[in-house]
Amino acid sequence: MAQEMRRAVLAGLVLVLLPSAVAAQVESSPNLGKAEGQCRPNEAGPALIITVVGLKDRKGNLRAELYPDNDKDFLEDDNILVNAGKTFRRVEMPVPQAGAVQLCIRTPGPGHYTLSLLHDRDANRKFGLSSDGVGFPNNPKLGLSKPKAANVRFATGAGLTDISIRMNYRRGLFSFGPLERPAG
Repeated sequence: MAQEMRRAVLAGLVLVLLPSAVAAQVESSPNLGKAEGQCRPNEAGPALIITVVGLKDRKGNLRAELYPDNDKDFLEDDNILVNAGKTFRRVEMPVPQAGAVQLCIRTPGPGHYTLSLLHDRDANRKFGLSSDGVGFPNNPKLGLSKPKAANVRFATGAGLTDISIRMNYRRGLFSFGPLERPAG
């Protein structure tokens, strides 16, 4: 009798807790990670200052996304990472029409991370294989598959960390690479 009562109480708890567990899941949105990634005025860190070089043109938007430092989570779906409580940050900005191009993205703290940078030339929030550009820390040579996390790993400190990323665009059928004559 006592065991049946415990089962009934446990079943009741499951029914009560299940809706709140489902509700805790974060809904998919292009804004995931933006509040956490956005740098504040006079940002002191920990944050990453990304200087973007080698743009094809001054159209569209730039989007930087910060990921954990491992192959499984690097470039993983943002919704999966956020719902698992893993590091994911995003910043987007229109490409400036002139001058140096820099983005700032906050990190959860000092440590090692991976990052991707997208030049979304038509601003449709999707990667267009034949038109958009990509870049990664350490500027690895790219093919048609994603680079290994170890090749794009970088370290941040407690303050501001500066890195430079060269953009790559599709070149031929099987590779991406920097432009010979990027836009000014």
